[in-house]
Amino acid sequence: MRLTVLRARKRFGQNFLVDTGMIQKIIGSFDIKPGDHIIEIGPGRGALTQPLSDSRCELTLIEIDRDLAAELSVRFPDAGLINQDVMTIDFNTFAGKSLIRIIGNLPYNISTPLLFKLFDSGEHIHDMHFMLQREVVDRMTALPSTKAYGRLSVMTQLHCHTEKLFEVPPQAFSPRPKVQSAIIRLTPNKKATDVDRKLLESILIQAFSMRRKTIRNALRKFLTADELESLHLNPQLRPENLTIDDYLSCTRFVEDRS
Repeated sequence: MRLTVLRARKRFGQNFLVDTGMIQKIIGSFDIKPGDHIIEIGPGRGALTQPLSDSRCELTLIEIDRDLAAELSVRFPDAGLINQDVMTIDFNTFAGKSLIRIIGNLPYNISTPLLFKLFDSGEHIHDMHFMLQREVVDRMTALPSTKAYGRLSVMTQLHCHTEKLFEVPPQAFSPRPKVQSAIIRLTPNKKATDVDRKLLESILIQAFSMRRKTIRNALRKFLTADELESLHLNPQLRPENLTIDDYLSCTRFVEDRS
């Protein structure tokens, strides 16, 4: 069975989920409990919103499209509705007695900056379930020494436990996207790291922009070969060979030297 869809706007990266079997599978994996404080990002035409609303959870909807927001406000009057760009929202304002849970189908063009924004609010979040391009999910869950491993892998796994749940085919959407999608569960680890995050990000950007070079060359802006060896890192390794702990060690070393 498929839900009726009127239109999608390219500028918002809209692809509406219409396969009811897949909708049920996603909701089942989310395991909603009555009283959960749930935020849905980009509810669109309400495919996931309806079963979320039926679950007796405390529901907040964030939708940038004014026409869709107007429709959602009529269909789900008991939900809190924010007609705003999600990138302008401070998720710390949702902090309360219970941790928030977040679910959404994220457009490719904002997925990485939004994820980084949410990592900053991890102490207020119980878990996050997102539908993303499969390629992005594979990068988020990638292990060291693999082709997909990079900056997004390190930053995601530093802040969250990651689980790729299942894939969603293009035919589950209208209009059909040209890429495969996948569902990922992110559970913030609540562990504060004792490093300067901006410095860590700078090191990662530098490293993975030169991923085919050795770390002796890729990280020369930050560390000498001798300094790398003092951290028990072979200067001939490539950026993808370093673990998260290795990058944390590099960041701490640069911090302490400053």
